[in-house]
Amino acid sequence: MRWRLPIGILERMAATIKVSEELRDRINHDAHERGLTAAGLIEGLLDGYERRRRMEAFGQAFRGADDAYWDEYRSWDITFGDSRVGG
Repeated sequence: MRWRLPIGILERMAATIKVSEELRDRINHDAHERGLTAAGLIEGLLDGYERRRRMEAFGQAFRGADDAYWDEYRSWDITFGDSRVGG
């Protein structure tokens, strides 16, 4: 007889990571305060960190936009009837 795992079960399997006892306790304490599991807390923190990195990259690209970009931006702004920029 061959065992078959339900679809997706491997995605939910847990893994062990090594952290100091102090960090483990901090994670568990903060997770408990928020009504989350340790994994849920870590996932939320990592999601927030990744989002901040994406926003920082966007901000850097936006700040580095050249005159050609802003000329095109203004032309689309006028095309859509919102000519508040620059005038």
